Amino acid sequence: MRLLPCAVVAALSCGCGRIGFEPVSGDGPGDPDARLASITLWARPGDPLAPPMAPAFAPEIASYAAEVGLARSTVQVSAIPLDPATTITIESVPVAAGELSGPVALALGATTITVVGTTPDGAGASYTVEVTRAAALAQAAYVKASNTDSGDIFGYRVAVSGDTLVVGASSEDSSSTGVGGVQADNAAAESGAVYVFTRSAGMWSQQAYLKASNTEAGDNFGAAVAISGDTLVVGAPVEDSAVTGVGGAQADNGAIDSGAVYVFTRSAGVWSQQAYVKASNTEAGDNFGAAVAISGETLAVGAYAEDSAATGVGGAQADNSAADSGAVYVFARTAGLWSQQAYVKASNAEAGDLFGISVAVSGDTLAVGAHLEDSGATGVGGAQADNAAVDSGAVYMFTRSAGVWSQQAYLKASNTESGDLFGGSVAVSGDTLVVAAAGEDSGAIGVGGAQADNAAAESGAVYVFTRSAGVWSQQAYVKASNTDASDSFGVSVAVWGDTLVVGAHLEDSGASGVDGVQTDNAAPSSGAVYVFARSAGAWSQQAYLKASNTEASDLFGISVAVSGDTLAVGAFGEDSAATGVGGAQADNAAPSSGAVYVFR
Repeated sequence: MRLLPCAVVAALSCGCGRIGFEPVSGDGPGDPDARLASITLWARPGDPLAPPMAPAFAPEIASYAAEVGLARSTVQVSAIPLDPATTITIESVPVAAGELSGPVALALGATTITVVGTTPDGAGASYTVEVTRAAALAQAAYVKASNTDSGDIFGYRVAVSGDTLVVGASSEDSSSTGVGGVQADNAAAESGAVYVFTRSAGMWSQQAYLKASNTEAGDNFGAAVAISGDTLVVGAPVEDSAVTGVGGAQADNGAIDSGAVYVFTRSAGVWSQQAYVKASNTEAGDNFGAAVAISGETLAVGAYAEDSAATGVGGAQADNSAADSGAVYVFARTAGLWSQQAYVKASNAEAGDLFGISVAVSGDTLAVGAHLEDSGATGVGGAQADNAAVDSGAVYMFTRSAGVWSQQAYLKASNTESGDLFGGSVAVSGDTLVVAAAGEDSGAIGVGGAQADNAAAESGAVYVFTRSAGVWSQQAYVKASNTDASDSFGVSVAVWGDTLVVGAHLEDSGASGVDGVQTDNAAPSSGAVYVFARSAGAWSQQAYLKASNTEASDLFGISVAVSGDTLAVGAFGEDSAATGVGGAQADNAAPSSGAVYVFR
């Protein structure tokens, strides 16, 4: 992200108990006693905007600037005064020292944010930050593996956090173990690998090549990935060890396809494995690690094929009377050590529901999808047991208080129907939840259209829910701008604050780049991604994204991730034999090697 300095705004105190502000270029912010010690822009609570505003803050400099991408529709601001007696207003609203302002909406182009310090006697100092929001998204990088090979499906899963990009290639074949091993032997077919990239001065480069500590053929390490700061989580849902819990023996292979999760941490730019994690009731075929999510010190792992008939949190794990009902396991880290905190089931667990096919976690909130759940209920809190809408799908919300998890809500679509697969993908950010139903059939387009026509089979839809005072309600029903049958809009979703990203990996347009022609259907299953932004509670589409080298069957959009104004899109069917960042895109010499595209 490039930051441009801003010139021209200053403020002068006129004394006499009031503040007068004049745009006098070159002057300082105003009264020395009212000056501030810092101003910080925040992407969201806990995440300062990176890179920050320029120039670096100094109390005597009045004017600053920052540049963000189209996907960044709001920022928050905090400030600290030099004198604790000085009060602060941000956009004319009082804000306590060090506390975050409310979200400040960013228009396209320049938005000027004013921060004022005022002394008890009324003297003032005024600062401005001019934030320039790009008018359009642009592709910033084309990313390939360092050992590109046919069939590796690089980009099957992606995750992004600040300046770090993580890419899973669950069918990569190297038999190396750990970090930085030999990449080219292909002795362990479909063992899987994960690649970590970092951005510096706007340029991406590969930082690490990761393998499991017990690499074996067919484990699919990288089938799920998640990152939070310097902690990375990788799922290998068909790993075979029969051990339970954290740190057990990895090599017995006594429970085929039971699954495992690997936690890596980064220190001074170097990654190492911190933990090897299994379920508390490991069994063959459970696929523990098919979905993973992490938020700070909390890890959630989905095992959609787990078989217990228990319901709720902490039930009996071993009865196996509800095949493929699914379960989720929550782990917490203390002083670098992970331990299982909860065993979570649906409140209406039934065979074949696949609870845990998707998971998302944000602070003390956990979302779990069960896309083959069968209730015909609609909305929030409906009847769970009628089974009148086969494979309609459901989502379950859980919250944690004093270390104890409990179910907060049972969610269904507003237009529940059989086969809609509601919950196949979920994402959560604070009090906003996004649920995808890639099998939904409406022919509506855009936001808030008619939900019941069923004119476009398996076109797909996305539902946005918000929480207020602990109660969830549906805020929006979202469709593509070019809805078409079988596009699977919602196969992947990601949300960050007021930005929503939706993948439709079977979309057919032959367009390339940003906001091209959407309706030609010249490249079947090339895939597309749609970006939406929320303003004053209303969602609207901001961009329609295609690959820079669109081709049939590339499956662009099979995975998406967003962090701030950085978007990552996986296309595991892409065929170029290029390696690294920025290589040749058009040779097609490595079928289904896969690629990732970064936009900002």
